[in-house]
Amino acid sequence: MFQVDSWVMPTIGAVVGGIVAFVIYKVVRIHRRQPTTGREELKGKTAIVKTALKPEGVVFYSGELWTAVLDEGEAQPGDKVIITSTEGLKLHVTKSTKDKAKGD
Repeated sequence: MFQVDSWVMPTIGAVVGGIVAFVIYKVVRIHRRQPTTGREELKGKTAIVKTALKPEGVVFYSGELWTAVLDEGEAQPGDKVIITSTEGLKLHVTKSTKDKAKGD
């Protein structure tokens, strides 16, 4: 007759319980995370000025050209700007403290 050792069942239970707890933890963590697509993704990202912002012009972000409005002053082509908010398809940006973009 086949007999199971007394330590096998608690060990299997602990392993399965640990796996289930880990999966539940990951699901809850992913569910609580903020969305990272659409307008929510843009805030805080860096864009490159393509046409002078005086205060309105065009910037390049993630392979796309966007109409942008600079909060104050002017920015020249090649300057980096930080996206602060969106209004429809228009970005509101502020000057970045970093140097001009390389390669422009």
